[in-house]
Amino acid sequence: MLLQDKLVQIVTNPLLSPKQKSNYLALEVEASLPYMPISAEVKTAINDGIICDMFEGHAPFKPRYVLPDYARYLKQGSEYLELPAAQDLDEALTALTILYHHVPSVTNIPVYLGQLDEILMPFIHGVDAEELYRKLKLFWIMLDRTLPDAFMHVNIGPTDNIVCRTVLRIDAELKQVAPNLTFMYDPAVTPDELLLLATTNICQCAKPHIANYPLHAKAFDERGFGIVSCYNALPLAGGANTLVRLNLKEVALKATSINDFFDTVLPYYSSLTFKLIEARSAFLHQESHFFDSFLVKEQLIDESRFAPMFGIYGMAEAVNILQALSPSDTNTTSTPSKREQRYGHGTDANQLGYRISSMLDAIVKSTPVTHGYHNRALLHSQGGISIDKDITPGVRIPYGTEPNPIAHIQALAQHHQYYTAGISDILTIDETVKANPQAMFQLCKAALNLGFREFTANVSGSDLMRVTGYMVKRSDIEAFKQCGSRTNTTGLATEAAINTGILQRQARVIAHEQSPYVTQ
Repeated sequence: MLLQDKLVQIVTNPLLSPKQKSNYLALEVEASLPYMPISAEVKTAINDGIICDMFEGHAPFKPRYVLPDYARYLKQGSEYLELPAAQDLDEALTALTILYHHVPSVTNIPVYLGQLDEILMPFIHGVDAEELYRKLKLFWIMLDRTLPDAFMHVNIGPTDNIVCRTVLRIDAELKQVAPNLTFMYDPAVTPDELLLLATTNICQCAKPHIANYPLHAKAFDERGFGIVSCYNALPLAGGANTLVRLNLKEVALKATSINDFFDTVLPYYSSLTFKLIEARSAFLHQESHFFDSFLVKEQLIDESRFAPMFGIYGMAEAVNILQALSPSDTNTTSTPSKREQRYGHGTDANQLGYRISSMLDAIVKSTPVTHGYHNRALLHSQGGISIDKDITPGVRIPYGTEPNPIAHIQALAQHHQYYTAGISDILTIDETVKANPQAMFQLCKAALNLGFREFTANVSGSDLMRVTGYMVKRSDIEAFKQCGSRTNTTGLATEAAINTGILQRQARVIAHEQSPYVTQ
């Protein structure tokens, strides 16, 4: 289709709002620009679906994800925005609202809204509990209505404080798609009663994510990190300059044996992934002038704290393909037991998956990049996009084949140590858990104790559900074809429901609900 025809199709689409039409028009124009120079090998890998640039644009002029230092901003004010330092809660909320509209991302809406309890606690002196509740509730509603994008993400925890508890209360009450929410859990700091409040919220509205704070914090420096967009972990005052993902299914299909996969094919396509990362990062950092912005000049972000994300997906399919191959080219036989094993269920299959993750971790940690966090990219288990067909996100178990929740956690926990930039497995729990929220609490603690970086769950029968890591309402998916949606991400979720099988996730009852702990 010609560009002009695409543009006409967008402006006449009855399901899009004027703002959404503007966004889609901009994307089409961006995609019409010449692609930055890349090698023939990289271009072939992109065309063959082995490497994906996540449709970030042919000439990236903004980072994929930006994590401003909001605490610094509230303390110092902004010369560019003509704002003094905030003095009270009203000024702090107003200042944040203003800055959010100046923080870019791949979606044009900020994906990180800050460690909200930490940055607001200095401003609550003299504010009683009900006044705080009323102000934060209005703020929460404002975010959903003016920045209608489910990739927008707030962090709270791990300390027990009134802002954290009030946000959990409001989120459970309003049950909004946006903002996304992560609760940081630290067993040395967070009381069980507060974690139980957060996991009870999951039973009601599928939020928040529960992040393993000590595990994440160990991967970053003292300045800290944030959880953004779906579940991505990145340096605070920095972000991700780009995300390039590698299709492990297609890589496995190129291998003639398991040894060939590890010795030749995976290293080769990983090197091409890095070449694309270098090309995209170079344009952003050296040609776009993004890092001349006031965000840098006022020290809200630091160019050196941006990292490329080396994403992977299709682990399940890659393992199942490799299981059918011989260990080496000289050995043409493969035992039936190995052929019959499937990823997420068989011990040998799972061990092969861990081996792949371990090798990817070694490749990423040993490969320098020009524009990275300590000159390195960060490994990421990518949660899929709406057009993916016949391939499973990240290292997840294929939808509809999930084992019981405890076996699910046991099968995937070992992967989590490798994916610094984020990994998430969405457990789908039977709605009977609503009558026993203690079971969700115990399951969460078991997962974090086994090394999960992030605990995430959907509850069957609830209107709110997670797609890749962002939220959507089932009712909005059903209504979208007739009347569109004010939330930008509903269209993506509707497409994902058709292509990726998210509605076929298998709901499971938590076995041994009172004590689902698993031994290490």
